[in-house]
Formats: sequence, structure tokens, C-alpha cells
Amino acid sequence: MARDNSIRLFDLVLDSGCTISPFVWRIKYALRHKGFDLDLVPNGFTGIKELTGGRSDRLPVIVDDGEWVIDSWKIAEYLDAKYPGRPMLYEGEGSKVLTKFVDRWLWRTAIGVWIRCYILDYHDLSMPRDHAYVRESRERILGGRLEEMQFGREQRLPKVPPALEPLRGLLKETKWLGGDRPNYADYCVLSQFLWCGSVAKIPPLHDDDPLKEYIDRGFDLYGGLGRHPGMHTLFGLPKAS
Repeated sequence: MARDNSIRLFDLVLDSGCTISPFVWRIKYALRHKGFDLDLVPNGFTGIKELTGGRSDRLPVIVDDGEWVIDSWKIAEYLDAKYPGRPMLYEGEGSKVLTKFVDRWLWRTAIGVWIRCYILDYHDLSMPRDHAYVRESRERILGGRLEEMQFGREQRLPKVPPALEPLRGLLKETKWLGGDRPNYADYCVLSQFLWCGSVAKIPPLHDDDPLKEYIDRGFDLYGGLGRHPGMHTLFGLPKAS
């Protein structure tokens, strides 16, 4: 049982202290959903393996009364299995499958474009000690110079909002993807918008986007969990004239 109702979470943060990892964001929400307090251990991109005693070089990682759990999907399953008497993140195996589908769809639809639109901002906003690592690793993974990938983003950003129409349509019919209250599918979706807000020096969505109500409501959950002073606005993308 979590000691003092608190679970330790190793956080991946930018120089502002704002969480950047969408996978950490969703576990922050998952822990609060289960009613736990967050014992946050902030860290940048480098030094994770040393911080976790060699257990992982990626975050999130939680420590629950001495038990280490690594990887966001495994953490979510662990929390439901260990604490079934608290609000569930999933409602059965079908809920897990649908959550992964929604997460992967949005990742391809939005993050696949946004990562290249904000990759230099991503680098510049990280801790100075992380700059070399971020540049080398992201250029290797994405296959290009950060400056070249981000160049011309004003022409690419408007392509994302129309592709989000299936999500808008669904949210016209329900308050949350979980129905009357949010579940892990909501946290996975919100985590991707939170990632974008952590690095988006220019907004990715239009001011009148109907998703604003859902996103604002999600960011306000659990005492404004998604409201960090280091966040950038998601709304204000100019419309084509």
C-alpha cells in the first residue's frame, strides 16, 4: 500500500520545470485519478539511469512503497491491479484496446506533424545540460537537422486541425472519452496536447476550435494539474486568408 497516500514519480521536465513527456503527463493524471498524491522527482533528459539506480533510461518510472514500475502502460495496469478499490483507469480488457487505438491514432495524426514543427523549440526549451543530447538523439531519430525540420512550419501546422475532426465529433456526444467521467483514454489524449503546449512557441489550433472546451476542462482537472506557468497556449493559429 502506498505510504502516506503518496507515490513517487520520476518526472521529465524542461528548463522551466514544465513536464515535457506525454507519457509522464498521463501517469500524473492516472495517479491523481486513483486518489494519490504525487511525490515528484524532476529530471531532464540526461542522468535518468543514474537517478533510477540503473533500472531505466526512460521515464515515467514510479516507486510505490519500494516497488519500482517502469513504462506508462505497465504503470496504468499496475495501478488498477494493485488498487482495484479506487477509481479504475480501465473498464475491462476492451477499454485497454480502445485506449491504445485512440492514443496511436492521435499520435500519427497530430504528434507526427507537430514534432517536426516544434523540434527546435523542444531543444531550446530543454535544460542547457540536455541540449547536446536532445540535438544528437532527435536528429538521429528524425533524420535531419532540427532547424531544417522546423523550417516552414507555418505551412504544415494548418494541416492538423482538419484531421482532428473524428475526435471533435465524438466529443460532441460525450463529456469525456470515459463517459461521465475521465478515464485513461482521456489522459492519453490530453497528454498529447500537454506535450504540445509544453513546447509550442506558436499555437497549433485555431481560437474557435471546439476542442478547446474539452482541453481546458482536462487541463483544469485535479486542481489545475495541466496548468503550469511554462505552458504555451494551444489556441491562436492564424486561419488561411
